[in-house]
Amino acid sequence: MSHSLSVRQAQKQKTRQAFLDAALGLLEEQSLSSLGLREVTRAVGVAPTAFYRHFHSTADLGVALVEEALGSLHPMISGTVSASGDPGHTHDDSEERIDRAVALIARHVRGHPAHIRFVARERNGGVQKVRAAIAEQMDRFAEEVRAELAKQPESAGWSDDDLLMLAGLYVDQMLVTASAFLEAAPEEEDQVARVAKRRMRLISIGRRHWLG
Repeated sequence: MSHSLSVRQAQKQKTRQAFLDAALGLLEEQSLSSLGLREVTRAVGVAPTAFYRHFHSTADLGVALVEEALGSLHPMISGTVSASGDPGHTHDDSEERIDRAVALIARHVRGHPAHIRFVARERNGGVQKVRAAIAEQMDRFAEEVRAELAKQPESAGWSDDDLLMLAGLYVDQMLVTASAFLEAAPEEEDQVARVAKRRMRLISIGRRHWLG
Protein backbone atom coordinates (compact mmCIF):
# COMPACT_ATOMS: atom_id res chain seq x y z
CA MET A 1 0.00 0.00 0.00
CA SER A 2 2.75 2.43 0.97
CA HIS A 3 4.69 1.50 -2.18
CA SER A 4 1.63 2.22 -4.31
CA LEU A 5 1.17 5.56 -2.55
CA SER A 6 4.80 6.54 -3.05
CA VAL A 7 4.53 5.68 -6.77
CA ARG A 8 1.45 7.89 -7.10
CA GLN A 9 3.15 10.72 -5.23
CA ALA A 10 6.21 10.42 -7.46
CA GLN A 11 4.03 10.52 -10.57
CA LYS A 12 2.13 13.53 -9.24
CA GLN A 13 5.38 15.35 -8.54
CA LYS A 14 6.68 14.45 -12.00
CA THR A 15 3.55 15.88 -13.63
CA ARG A 16 3.72 19.03 -11.50
CA GLN A 17 7.35 19.53 -12.55
CA ALA A 18 6.34 19.00 -16.17
CA PHE A 19 3.88 21.89 -15.82
CA LEU A 20 6.61 24.12 -14.36
CA ASP A 21 9.11 23.19 -17.07
CA ALA A 22 6.57 23.70 -19.86
CA ALA A 23 5.48 27.08 -18.49
CA LEU A 24 9.06 28.24 -18.10
CA GLY A 25 9.75 27.34 -21.72
CA LEU A 26 6.63 29.14 -22.94
CA LEU A 27 7.52 32.20 -20.87
CA GLU A 28 10.76 32.65 -22.79
CA GLU A 29 8.73 34.55 -25.39
CA GLN A 30 5.80 36.02 -23.43
CA SER A 31 4.70 37.30 -20.04
CA LEU A 32 2.77 35.28 -17.49
CA SER A 33 -0.30 37.50 -17.88
CA SER A 34 -0.62 36.37 -21.52
CA LEU A 35 0.01 32.68 -20.82
CA GLY A 36 -3.06 30.49 -21.36
CA LEU A 37 -3.85 27.40 -19.32
CA ARG A 38 -4.50 25.40 -22.49
CA GLU A 39 -1.08 26.38 -23.83
CA VAL A 40 0.55 24.82 -20.80
CA THR A 41 -1.52 21.64 -20.77
CA ARG A 42 -1.01 21.19 -24.50
CA ALA A 43 2.76 21.48 -24.00
CA VAL A 44 2.63 18.86 -21.23
CA GLY A 45 0.32 16.61 -23.25
CA VAL A 46 -2.52 16.35 -20.72
CA ALA A 47 -6.15 17.44 -20.58
CA PRO A 48 -6.85 20.95 -19.20
CA THR A 49 -8.68 19.45 -16.21
CA ALA A 50 -5.41 17.83 -15.09
CA PHE A 51 -3.95 21.28 -14.44
CA TYR A 52 -6.29 21.86 -11.49
CA ARG A 53 -4.98 18.84 -9.64
CA HIS A 54 -1.75 20.81 -9.19
CA PHE A 55 -2.56 24.53 -9.38
CA HIS A 56 -5.63 26.70 -8.84
CA SER A 57 -4.71 29.12 -11.62
CA THR A 58 -1.87 30.29 -13.85
CA ALA A 59 -1.11 32.87 -11.13
CA ASP A 60 -0.52 30.00 -8.67
CA LEU A 61 1.66 28.33 -11.28
CA GLY A 62 3.60 31.60 -11.49
CA VAL A 63 4.10 31.67 -7.72
CA ALA A 64 5.48 28.13 -7.87
CA LEU A 65 7.85 29.26 -10.62
CA VAL A 66 8.98 32.15 -8.41
CA GLU A 67 9.87 29.66 -5.67
CA GLU A 68 11.76 27.49 -8.14
CA ALA A 69 13.52 30.40 -9.87
CA LEU A 70 14.61 32.12 -6.68
CA GLY A 71 15.63 28.82 -5.19
CA SER A 72 18.14 28.59 -8.03
CA LEU A 73 19.24 32.17 -7.30
CA HIS A 74 19.78 31.62 -3.60
CA PRO A 75 23.22 29.97 -3.82
CA MET A 76 24.35 32.64 -6.29
CA ILE A 77 23.30 35.52 -4.04
CA SER A 78 24.81 33.96 -0.93
CA GLY A 79 28.05 33.19 -2.75
CA THR A 80 28.26 36.64 -4.28
CA VAL A 81 27.85 38.43 -0.95
CA SER A 82 30.50 36.20 0.56
CA ALA A 83 32.82 36.90 -2.35
CA SER A 84 32.28 40.66 -2.40
CA GLY A 85 32.50 41.42 1.29
CA ASP A 86 35.80 43.00 2.23
CA PRO A 87 36.19 43.39 6.00
CA GLY A 88 39.83 44.00 6.81
CA HIS A 89 41.03 43.16 3.30
CA THR A 90 43.47 45.11 1.19
CA HIS A 91 42.39 46.97 -1.92
CA ASP A 92 43.85 44.28 -4.17
CA ASP A 93 42.09 41.49 -2.27
CA SER A 94 38.82 43.41 -2.41
CA GLU A 95 39.18 43.79 -6.20
CA GLU A 96 39.80 40.06 -6.51
CA ARG A 97 36.67 39.30 -4.50
CA ILE A 98 34.56 41.59 -6.68
CA ASP A 99 36.00 39.92 -9.79
CA ARG A 100 35.00 36.52 -8.41
CA ALA A 101 31.53 37.78 -7.50
CA VAL A 102 30.83 39.10 -11.01
CA ALA A 103 32.17 35.89 -12.56
CA LEU A 104 29.84 33.91 -10.28
CA ILE A 105 26.83 35.92 -11.46
CA ALA A 106 27.80 35.45 -15.12
CA ARG A 107 28.19 31.70 -14.61
CA HIS A 108 24.80 31.45 -12.90
CA VAL A 109 23.09 33.32 -15.75
CA ARG A 110 24.61 30.92 -18.27
CA GLY A 111 23.29 27.99 -16.22
CA HIS A 112 19.79 29.37 -15.50
CA PRO A 113 18.83 31.85 -18.23
CA ALA A 114 15.11 31.04 -18.23
CA HIS A 115 14.83 31.52 -14.47
CA ILE A 116 16.64 34.87 -14.62
CA ARG A 117 14.45 36.04 -17.49
CA PHE A 118 11.27 35.02 -15.69
CA VAL A 119 12.13 36.90 -12.48
CA ALA A 120 13.39 39.98 -14.32
CA ARG A 121 10.20 40.20 -16.41
CA GLU A 122 7.65 39.34 -13.75
CA ARG A 123 9.14 41.46 -10.95
CA ASN A 124 7.22 44.37 -12.48
CA GLY A 125 4.79 42.28 -14.51
CA GLY A 126 1.03 42.25 -14.72
CA VAL A 127 0.24 39.45 -12.24
CA GLN A 128 -0.04 40.98 -8.77
CA LYS A 129 0.20 37.67 -6.92
CA VAL A 130 3.48 36.88 -8.64
CA ARG A 131 4.88 40.39 -8.10
CA ALA A 132 4.08 40.02 -4.40
CA ALA A 133 5.78 36.60 -4.27
CA ILE A 134 8.93 38.00 -5.87
CA ALA A 135 8.93 41.02 -3.51
CA GLU A 136 8.57 38.70 -0.52
CA GLN A 137 11.49 36.57 -1.68
CA MET A 138 13.63 39.66 -2.30
CA ASP A 139 12.88 40.86 1.24
CA ARG A 140 13.93 37.46 2.56
CA PHE A 141 17.17 37.59 0.59
CA ALA A 142 17.90 41.07 1.96
CA GLU A 143 17.30 39.87 5.53
CA GLU A 144 19.65 36.93 5.04
CA VAL A 145 22.33 39.16 3.54
CA ARG A 146 21.86 41.65 6.41
CA ALA A 147 22.47 38.85 8.91
CA GLU A 148 25.71 37.92 7.12
CA LEU A 149 26.88 41.53 6.93
CA ALA A 150 26.21 41.97 10.65
CA LYS A 151 28.82 39.30 11.41
CA GLN A 152 31.59 41.27 9.69
CA PRO A 153 33.89 43.48 11.81
CA GLU A 154 33.40 46.57 9.67
CA SER A 155 29.69 46.50 10.48
CA ALA A 156 30.38 47.42 14.10
CA GLY A 157 28.23 50.39 15.08
CA TRP A 158 25.84 49.98 12.14
CA SER A 159 22.11 49.98 12.88
CA ASP A 160 19.94 47.11 11.65
CA ASP A 161 18.14 49.54 9.34
CA ASP A 162 21.38 50.67 7.72
CA LEU A 163 22.60 47.09 7.33
CA LEU A 164 19.30 46.17 5.71
CA MET A 165 19.66 49.12 3.34
CA LEU A 166 23.17 47.93 2.42
CA ALA A 167 21.91 44.38 1.95
CA GLY A 168 19.22 45.67 -0.39
CA LEU A 169 21.86 47.46 -2.46
CA TYR A 170 23.81 44.23 -2.84
CA VAL A 171 20.73 42.17 -3.76
CA ASP A 172 19.46 44.74 -6.25
CA GLN A 173 22.88 45.04 -7.88
CA MET A 174 23.14 41.28 -8.25
CA LEU A 175 19.79 41.14 -10.04
CA VAL A 176 20.63 44.12 -12.24
CA THR A 177 23.93 42.47 -13.18
CA ALA A 178 22.25 39.12 -13.86
CA SER A 179 19.67 40.80 -16.11
CA ALA A 180 22.40 42.70 -17.96
CA PHE A 181 24.36 39.50 -18.63
CA LEU A 182 21.16 37.84 -19.82
CA GLU A 183 20.49 40.52 -22.43
CA ALA A 184 24.11 40.99 -23.52
CA ALA A 185 25.53 39.59 -26.73
CA PRO A 186 28.74 37.58 -26.23
CA GLU A 187 30.89 40.50 -27.37
CA GLU A 188 29.15 42.78 -24.82
CA GLU A 189 29.76 40.64 -21.74
CA ASP A 190 33.12 42.23 -20.92
CA GLN A 191 31.48 45.65 -20.81
CA VAL A 192 28.68 44.33 -18.58
CA ALA A 193 31.30 42.89 -16.24
CA ARG A 194 33.25 46.17 -16.12
CA VAL A 195 30.13 48.18 -15.22
CA ALA A 196 29.09 45.63 -12.59
CA LYS A 197 32.53 45.70 -10.96
CA ARG A 198 32.54 49.50 -10.83
CA ARG A 199 29.12 49.54 -9.19
CA MET A 200 30.10 46.92 -6.62
CA ARG A 201 33.29 48.84 -5.94
CA LEU A 202 31.22 51.97 -5.34
CA ILE A 203 29.02 50.11 -2.84
CA SER A 204 32.16 48.84 -1.10
CA ILE A 205 33.69 52.32 -0.89
CA GLY A 206 30.42 53.79 0.35
CA ARG A 207 30.22 51.14 3.00
CA ARG A 208 33.63 52.00 4.38
CA HIS A 209 32.78 55.71 4.59
CA TRP A 210 29.14 55.58 5.64
CA LEU A 211 28.45 57.79 8.68
CA GLY A 212 24.75 57.06 9.08
